[in-house]
Amino acid sequence: MASTAENQQSEPPARERRRIPLDRLAWVRWRRAVSSFFGSADAGGRAKALFASLLALLLAINGLNVVNSYVGRDFMTAIEQRSMSRFATMAVLYVGVFAVSTVAAVIYRFAEERLALLWREWLTRSLIGRYLGDRTYYWLREQLDVANPDQRIADDVRNFTANTLSLTLILLNTTFTIIAFSGVMWSISPLLFATAVAYAALGSGLTVLFGRPLIWLNYDLSDREANLRADLVHLRENAESVAVLNREGRIGARLLRRLDELVANMKRIIAVNRNLGFFTTGYGYLIGVIPVLIVAPLFIRGQAEFGVISQSSMAFAHLIGAFSLIVNQFQQISGYAVVLARLSALGDRADQATARRSGGIEIDESGSGLAWHGLSLSSRRGEDVLLRSLECSIDAGTRLLVTGPNEAARGALFRATAGLWRSGTGHIVRPPAGEILFVPERPYLPPGTLRDALLRTGSEHDVDDTRITAALNAVGIGDTVTNVGGLGVARDWHELSLADQQRIAFARVLLVSPRFVVLEGPTTLLGADAAARFLRELAAKSITAVTFAADDTLATDHDARLVLETDGTWGI
Repeated sequence: MASTAENQQSEPPARERRRIPLDRLAWVRWRRAVSSFFGSADAGGRAKALFASLLALLLAINGLNVVNSYVGRDFMTAIEQRSMSRFATMAVLYVGVFAVSTVAAVIYRFAEERLALLWREWLTRSLIGRYLGDRTYYWLREQLDVANPDQRIADDVRNFTANTLSLTLILLNTTFTIIAFSGVMWSISPLLFATAVAYAALGSGLTVLFGRPLIWLNYDLSDREANLRADLVHLRENAESVAVLNREGRIGARLLRRLDELVANMKRIIAVNRNLGFFTTGYGYLIGVIPVLIVAPLFIRGQAEFGVISQSSMAFAHLIGAFSLIVNQFQQISGYAVVLARLSALGDRADQATARRSGGIEIDESGSGLAWHGLSLSSRRGEDVLLRSLECSIDAGTRLLVTGPNEAARGALFRATAGLWRSGTGHIVRPPAGEILFVPERPYLPPGTLRDALLRTGSEHDVDDTRITAALNAVGIGDTVTNVGGLGVARDWHELSLADQQRIAFARVLLVSPRFVVLEGPTTLLGADAAARFLRELAAKSITAVTFAADDTLATDHDARLVLETDGTWGI
């Protein structure tokens, strides 16, 4: 009964099975990834030199293996003939060949690891640039159909580069080995050569048959591992909220459910590996027996020297190893298929995300002011109209308050202005990115130093400490520098309260001094008085504020008001 239950776990129901998405486009991306790396200006030269070295070492190692087979044959024959002088000569040659082979193998492994690392660094840098460019990371999150892109960039890239290189070299080595040892095997016994080919073909076919489920099981495993890790990270980042609300039970149930999914998947993998192991283990044992069964009778009949037995065993093992690429490397091949499919899916979704990132909304970033022309917005799925044909222009110096009962429209308009809302039509004119800042209701501070959090990338050292301190004092958080140990101390700013994080975000606006700043709900965390003081600081610096708020509390600090009604209409 136990065996039956375990076999049932080895494969999911038929309705759960699916084809791993390895289509023609996946292989096109594979060729592009390889050619781009070797053709790149920054890494291509070193990559080609390392790969050429690997090819030379492969040839040398295979040549040494062939030489070693003949030295081993004569060594064993000298023992059988009791020839002390020939034995001593062959022993010295034997040790010499092994020494040279060891040096070649170590250098080969070193060059392979350096090339894999170089490729991983280059590809990861390229993917990070693409992931951040055009806000691809945001659109991928909105699509919700690419699981764990962070793991794909970190772990799958590592596996892709290492396994691509490894399997390529294994294939080349297989080719060299077949060429090198086919002649040796044929000279010993054509029957032995034919047996090696047939044995390897049978083994490869049965390995694919038994091990095929590993491909989709490993595909699922990658996501289930990442899901468990992501929930653990979520618990760590929200530890205080979970503790205050006593939500350990809910979080614990989710974590245990993730663990159950992972364990169930692993049980299936273990069961498939067990079935595959029965075959591959026996397959490996017979490799050492078959050549002896064929060559030993030749020695007994006086048709071969004694050393030919050991030579045939060595040659047979090398040739079978070459022909049995699928048998010996099935785990790696199946894992590689998964990695290639996951990276191809990421690339496909990234292409789709960036191709339609703005929907029907056109954004012109060359304006001197902020304007919405004929702007209509709908819900994410296009089911509800949130805003109809908005026409509004804001010149520099004119402070605008966007308010009204239509909360959904306010949120959509804020995000559309920032370029983060696809559902709609119309035209948005705004200043270039360097002249406008957006401050969302929920603050965000990147990990690092306080100086990094306050200043634009690349200008961290262009502003002196006195000016930074003045900006912090202006928003009522001057003591923060002392409390965190100074502007140059790296911290995780999530440990600060949301209100303090928002004050730091406001201080950043004062330091960057853009022409326009678009604020979302500034009173939510700080209250009306603190928000009003900040707006006055902006006015003193001639920074035009466009404020999105739920009510008219801040009306006196603005020059105009845009009201968004629940039926999608608007008024000024």
